[in-house]
Amino acid sequence: MFLVIEGAILMAGNTSRNGTRTRRGFGRVELLKSGRYRAAYTGPDHRLYRAPQTFAAKDDAIAWLSARRAEISLELWAPEAAARAAAKAAAPVLREYADDWVTNRRTRGRELRPKTRYQYLMLLEKFINPTFGDWTLDQIQPVDVNRWYDQVAPGREHMRAQSYSLLRTILNTAATERPHPLIPYNPVHIRGAGSTARVHRVQPASLEELNIIVDELPPRYKLMALLAMWCALRFGELTELRRGDIDIPRGRVKVRRAVSRAFGEFFVGPPKSDAGIRDVAIPPHLMPFVEAHLADHVGGERDALLFPAAANSDHHMATATLYKVYYPARRAAGRRDLRWHDLRHTGAVLAAQTGATLAELMGRLGHSTPGAAMRYQHASEDRDAEIARRLSKLVEL
Repeated sequence: MFLVIEGAILMAGNTSRNGTRTRRGFGRVELLKSGRYRAAYTGPDHRLYRAPQTFAAKDDAIAWLSARRAEISLELWAPEAAARAAAKAAAPVLREYADDWVTNRRTRGRELRPKTRYQYLMLLEKFINPTFGDWTLDQIQPVDVNRWYDQVAPGREHMRAQSYSLLRTILNTAATERPHPLIPYNPVHIRGAGSTARVHRVQPASLEELNIIVDELPPRYKLMALLAMWCALRFGELTELRRGDIDIPRGRVKVRRAVSRAFGEFFVGPPKSDAGIRDVAIPPHLMPFVEAHLADHVGGERDALLFPAAANSDHHMATATLYKVYYPARRAAGRRDLRWHDLRHTGAVLAAQTGATLAELMGRLGHSTPGAAMRYQHASEDRDAEIARRLSKLVEL
C-alpha cells in the first residue's frame, strides 16, 4: 500500500530485516493535513473505493483495508451495500449539521428567536464555515480547534468568543446525540475562550445629564427616553408598547411583548425571558409626561403603538430612526459614550440606590438570574462620596 504524507507518496507495508520497505499488494493509506488517515483500495471490478470515514490511527485504516480484503477472499464483498450502510452511519459535514442544528434548536422548548438565529447564521458563515464547513464532524480535532481559535476574527475578541461558544455548543450536541452520538467527544474545549472582558465600561448618567438629554429630544421621543431611564425598559420592549399596555389608574406599564429585527423584518414575540413579562411601576413624577404623550402622539385604539416609525404609525421604529435624534441629544449632555441601552443601565443603578433588594431589581428589570441584575449595582461617584463623608463623621465623634 501507499502512505501519502503532505502530497508525497511513500511506499508502506512490511519492513524487512535490512530496513527496506516492501509494497503491500492491497490498498493504500493517506495521511491528511488534519493528521487523520484515509484508506482506499481497488476492488475486483477495478474501481477505486474509499473508506466512508477517516481514521485517527494508521492501524485503524489498515484494519479497515484488511476487513475489505477478507470480504473479497470469502466472496462476501458487497461494496454498494456497505457504502450505503456506512454513509448512513458516517458523521455529516459541519455545514449541513450546523444548518439543521440552527433550524431545530430549542431552548426550554422554544425555537430560537429570529435575531438569535440570524446571529448564529452570521457567525457560521463568516467565522466557522470557512475553516470547518466542509469537514465531517469526526475530522475536527482539538489541535484543529486551537489553531482556528488563534487565527479567527483578529482584533474582534467579542466575535471570536461568540464563534467559539457556538461551535462548542453545536459539537456538544453532536457528542450527546441519542441514541447514538455522532462523535465520541467534544473537541472544542479551551478554558475561558467563550468569555471576554467587557469592552464598554458603562458610566451611568447623572440626573443633570438625563435632564439635558430629554430636553434636547423632539417631543415624540421624550417619554421613550424617560421610560428607558426610570423604568429600565429595553429598546425592543419600548417600541412594542401600545396604548393598552399603559395602566394610568395604577401607574404601571405592562411589558408583555418585545420586537426585534432580523433578516430585514420586524418580529414580535415574548420578552427576552419569561421573567421579562412583568408590570413595572412608573415613578409618579413621570405620569404627567405619560398622559401628555398619550394625548398628543398616540392613536385612540388600544393597540396603537406608543413609539411608532416616524413615517407610519402602524410600523415599528427602527434603531436608525432613534439614533438620528438621540446622538445629538447625548452630545449636548457631553456624553458621547452613552449608548441608548445605557439609559436602562442608568435606571437600574438608580433603582439599586433607593435600597431595592436583589429580588426587587430582578423583578423590575425582567431578569431571571441574580447575576444579570447584579451587573447594574454600580457604586456611583456621588454615592461613594457620601460614604466618604459619613466615614469622616465617625472621626469627628
